[in-house]
Amino acid sequence: MYDPAPTLREALERVAVEPVGLVAARFHTTVAEVTVALVSRVGGPSRTVCLGGGVWQNSRLATQTTAALQTAGFHAYLGARVPVNDGGISYGQAVVAAAQLARR
Repeated sequence: MYDPAPTLREALERVAVEPVGLVAARFHTTVAEVTVALVSRVGGPSRTVCLGGGVWQNSRLATQTTAALQTAGFHAYLGARVPVNDGGISYGQAVVAAAQLARR
């Protein structure tokens, strides 16, 4: 697991003395690195990673994390036709409901 408290504490301390853009960039880099570390730790034979959730709407974070995962040997996927946020959840629910109705 990952404890975000030290990362957040450092960001709050640095934002008082550094440009906020630099602090944000460092935070995004940390999130990307932690994502790769956690995915690597979970392991398993699959090298496929599907990223979902509203956090991946941040293009810098999504691009940086996808690149880091690819460098680590993973195949990273983001939603292209279906949104990665709550809209995607609704779509998934509709797909499941349609499949259940089709079985009846």
